[in-house]
Amino acid sequence: MAAARPAPTDSLSFCLAQLTAAAGEGLGGGKDTATNETPLGRALLALRTRHVKAAGGIERFRARGGLRPLLALLRRAATADPAPPQASPGSAPSAISAGPASPSGSAPSASSSTSSLPARLRKTLDLGLSILANCCTEGACRTEVRRLGGILPLVTILQCVKTDSIQNRTARALGNLAMEPESCRDIHSAGAVPLLLESLTACQDSQCLQSVVRALRNLADSPQHRLALAQQGAVRPLAELLAAAPDPALTSALVRALLELSRGCSRACAEQLSLGGGLGPLVSLASHPKRAVREATILTLANLCAQGLVRPALGNAGGVEVLLGELRRRRGPNGANPASQQPLVRAVCLLCREAINRARLRDAGGLELLMGLLRDSRARAWHPRVVAALVGFLYDTGALGRLQALGLVPLLAGQLCGEAGDEEEEGREAASWDFPEERTPERTEAGSFRSLRSWLISEGYAAGPGDISPDWSPERCPPLEPSEPSSPTPGPTQLQTPRVVCTPRRSSATSTEEPWGREGPALLLLSRFSQVPDPSGALVTGPALCGLLAYVTGAPGPPNPRALRILARLTCNPACLEAFVRSYGAALLRAWLVLGVAPDDWPAPCARPALRSQHRELGEMLLQNLTVQAESPFGVGALTHLLLSGSPEDRVACALTLPFICRKPSLWRRLLLDQGGLRLLLAALTRPAPHPLFLFFAADSLSCLQGLLSPTVSPVLPPAIPVDLDLPSPCLYESLLGPAPVPAPDLHFLLDSGLRLPAQRATSATASPFFRALLAGSFVEAQMDLVPLRGLSPSAAWPVLHHLHGCRGCGAALGPVPSLGQPLLGSEAEEALEAAGRFLLPGLEEELEEAVGRIHLGPQGGPESVGEVFRLGRPRLAAHCARWTLGPGQCPRKRALALVGLVEAAGEEAGPLTEALLAVVMGAEAGGKSPGVDY
Repeated sequence: MAAARPAPTDSLSFCLAQLTAAAGEGLGGGKDTATNETPLGRALLALRTRHVKAAGGIERFRARGGLRPLLALLRRAATADPAPPQASPGSAPSAISAGPASPSGSAPSASSSTSSLPARLRKTLDLGLSILANCCTEGACRTEVRRLGGILPLVTILQCVKTDSIQNRTARALGNLAMEPESCRDIHSAGAVPLLLESLTACQDSQCLQSVVRALRNLADSPQHRLALAQQGAVRPLAELLAAAPDPALTSALVRALLELSRGCSRACAEQLSLGGGLGPLVSLASHPKRAVREATILTLANLCAQGLVRPALGNAGGVEVLLGELRRRRGPNGANPASQQPLVRAVCLLCREAINRARLRDAGGLELLMGLLRDSRARAWHPRVVAALVGFLYDTGALGRLQALGLVPLLAGQLCGEAGDEEEEGREAASWDFPEERTPERTEAGSFRSLRSWLISEGYAAGPGDISPDWSPERCPPLEPSEPSSPTPGPTQLQTPRVVCTPRRSSATSTEEPWGREGPALLLLSRFSQVPDPSGALVTGPALCGLLAYVTGAPGPPNPRALRILARLTCNPACLEAFVRSYGAALLRAWLVLGVAPDDWPAPCARPALRSQHRELGEMLLQNLTVQAESPFGVGALTHLLLSGSPEDRVACALTLPFICRKPSLWRRLLLDQGGLRLLLAALTRPAPHPLFLFFAADSLSCLQGLLSPTVSPVLPPAIPVDLDLPSPCLYESLLGPAPVPAPDLHFLLDSGLRLPAQRATSATASPFFRALLAGSFVEAQMDLVPLRGLSPSAAWPVLHHLHGCRGCGAALGPVPSLGQPLLGSEAEEALEAAGRFLLPGLEEELEEAVGRIHLGPQGGPESVGEVFRLGRPRLAAHCARWTLGPGQCPRKRALALVGLVEAAGEEAGPLTEALLAVVMGAEAGGKSPGVDY
């Protein structure tokens, strides 16, 4: 059987030739009697079904120059006017001739109807538009079509030919072209949007509607274009179509289009979507079985929250529960990555601006969700937004109680000095809709202020935007803090910012302005918590106080005065006294503000702003507030109860804190001395520390107590130092060491090393009972001229021989003492001390201890030497170490480091350390002889 003869349309060249001829000569031509079709019709059909759809077919069609004649054919088809009928009053006009025009030009006007478009012309348009739409799926073709001015003919067809199939293919071609930003701009300029909206309302075919909706979605490619679409009314018909419960495919297209149009949601978009009845259907579609529809719907709802006017209606439709549920799901173990949570976090925070939505959010578990965000380090960038949202619950007592129970206060305190998150600016449209908005000109303001300003207006703290400066703080407004305490507020003028007097537009009264930085919302909430009758459980804790003090001392500029007022309010509240004692808060205030040592500065110091004098003044003022509370009848009872009936930890904390906040001798003597508070504190030194700065606090407390017990001791006068150590006395033993000793030695001591040391028997026998019995008694050594001394090295024996021959202060005691920084345990100094005790030479023991103290506890000695000296286990040296540690004028940091060394050296044997410190604090050795120690 012969092979089938190929048809002419199998050749791309034949099809392009027919297309070119039709574009140049018109749409006529004879009909092929065999196929009842024109050659042009057969060529277009072959191009659409065979050539363009083949692999690489679009590229070949464009490379062979097919786009130019195709566009020319569409222009001719669009302007064809086959004997138009009489135009009726409501009929659509037909197009007039439209030649090539700039893509930015407007659509041509029309004068006659196209309702009676011939079938052949309709088919030509259908096929040509289908080919063009398919070609525009490729980027190079889209660029070529725009260059050839192909956008305006499509707009003309959209305007003139109202057939559903042609409208469908035209919208599809425009939608494909809109994928290029330049083409999208030209389509907007050509006036296609109103025509697409007309098709959206007039067309009944689902396929055509989907193409139109897709075209509108692609045309919303930038904020300017989205705003233009909304202003031309593109959102409402989409919402109305969605409310009409269309088929699934159209529903999906509508949801995707609304998502795109609602990005950076404008007021017009929100109004139209609400008026079109789209909120309810969107909330319902949030549970759609198809994931793409569900996620697009939820993101659209999140976008709508940017407009305050629609948030109440959105909450009434159930949007609060939907957004909370989705955010909770995404934060779950199987949820999406943190970046996908950002729009939902923003939406939930914006929903907190209206009272009705706050109530729904609270009932739906939103507070727990927001607290989870604050605890999540991965959500650090959103923390400022979450804190600002929680300000909405400022006067919701139930919500505040729940937030406090969930641990909000320490999280807020941690926010004061945290890094700023990537906070987006909110427009005025995001303001709370609880009150009507006021449209007034506004100047450029910081995002953190704009985010909160709407809430301040809605709650009545300001009459309108014009009354609020970016530096304004609502705490100065009477309704905000009605329960300001009557006690004095922080007085350091150096810490207060300059006050600027301004006159609001709607009031003749003057008001003061305060700085409102990123820490403002957190401080506002903390201030609210501090005003409750008993804020101790939340605010007077280690984390909360550390956060406030870190902000006050670490702020780059003057701290917000509200932080100072919070601290003053807490220290002036009698209900907080016990909490300050239990949490070591008073000791922390003194260490951080007065002494300049924060937890991060211990034990290694950190760089701090040079504001020590201002901080010291604030710390002394706060401690004075606590002193007033402690010395009141209530405070005396509270402290007595803590010390006598509290838990072991509370009793230690009370004993440690008393020297800082009690100045009445009758009170601190009774509690610390008579009732054993001091011994409790000393006994706790060797137990596990209940606070990171416990030993620092303890050293400071013992030093303060010593100052209370001995207020007249001058801090600059050192204890008595033996003169013979400064000015060496003549050596009496040297005369026995020369080649012609006078008098001649009658005795030699033999050391283990074989060294022989000369001595005088009579002089040595009178030095101690040991040598008297050894050299003049009934022992065999009394008859020997060479007496062995076992267990002595030459360096350790040297001070012994000097002492036996009457040397006092000749410098021989310094010989076995190692230099500073060398260990004392196992040294020759320890050996010499042991020998002095064994040979019953108390004077030598004291002289050796003086030498150890002179070298290791002298001006060059440091805290690390104190523990080394204490390890020798000598009671007098232990007392010397305690005096060095608690001595007047000692650096607080060195004092604390020395106490750390003493505790480590004492180990489990706390008795010697306790007794030494107790003796020094009580002044038991006042006036007695002390070692060669310089302070």
